[in-house]
Amino acid sequence: MWGLQRETSSMYKRTSSRDYSPMLDVEDSSGVLENEVNSELETTNPSWKCSLPHVLVATISSFLFGYHLGVVNEPLESISSDLGFSGDTLAEGLVVSVCLGGAFIGSLFSGGVADGLGRRRAFQLCALPMIFGAFVSGVSNSLAVMLLGRFLVGTGMGLGPPVAALYVTEVSPAFVRGTYGSFIQIATCLGLMAALFIGIPVHNIPGWWRVCFWLSMIPAAVLALGMFLCAESPQWLFKQGKIAEAEAEFERLLGGSHVKTAMSELHKLDLDRTDEPDVVSISELLYGRHSRAIWYKCCFLFLFYRFQKCRSTIGSGQHLCWGFKPLGIRNRNGVDG
Repeated sequence: MWGLQRETSSMYKRTSSRDYSPMLDVEDSSGVLENEVNSELETTNPSWKCSLPHVLVATISSFLFGYHLGVVNEPLESISSDLGFSGDTLAEGLVVSVCLGGAFIGSLFSGGVADGLGRRRAFQLCALPMIFGAFVSGVSNSLAVMLLGRFLVGTGMGLGPPVAALYVTEVSPAFVRGTYGSFIQIATCLGLMAALFIGIPVHNIPGWWRVCFWLSMIPAAVLALGMFLCAESPQWLFKQGKIAEAEAEFERLLGGSHVKTAMSELHKLDLDRTDEPDVVSISELLYGRHSRAIWYKCCFLFLFYRFQKCRSTIGSGQHLCWGFKPLGIRNRNGVDG
């Protein structure tokens, strides 16, 4: 009987060794292979194509900023003539610069709106005054209405670009974040160029300056509607406690294989910020422990900016003198160049 038990036991052992060990080896090897594939996917860079459409829609706000800065440069003479303030340099200056006053007001609320309502809602809010203000400027028949429209546009100009810089940083993969960040400046320059090109027919077509304002309503509407299709900032969703939604947005922006890594980075940053205050008062910036460094940097940047302006002014004057030399025009001291 003991021999029978030993024989049965040995048969069971041989059977388990022969039948089950290959299955266990296959499962172990497949698990190791899966872990290697996942680790390889996590170490590779995510596709830049997923986040590019979201970045391009966000940079429309910077395009509109540049457009409205330059939209009145070419048609200003026609505007002043049609609205009855031709030759009034103060009124012309107000038409050009009042939008910057509105931009200052809008920029004061950009951070609070972006943190309170989200990045997408902030973009849509900046598009609304740009649409309404451009329409008012286009239909204006007096200086006061024109200034009102320009001021409304300015509030959107101040609200949008700061949110664009924040949004592009938060939705871009790390390896193309600098490249995508440069799109904001490129969009601003393209907006200035577009305003100049669109204003070319203003001297040949009566009332064309109204069309210049109305055309800006198209990209503003694209911005407002496009944000319905764009991803919300995962960082903002994480800060609001919406973890599942943040993971879903990371999957849209980076791909499913990079969600775990992105979320772990957010958790790490959140732990690092536990000892730091979320809100810094203005008095802390002006009189706190880092105030001296801030003042030094501000003074340096101001002096550097003024130095660059002086260089450009002197250089422009020299080039003008050299350009007028063939015409026999001399400078104040009677010396060429």
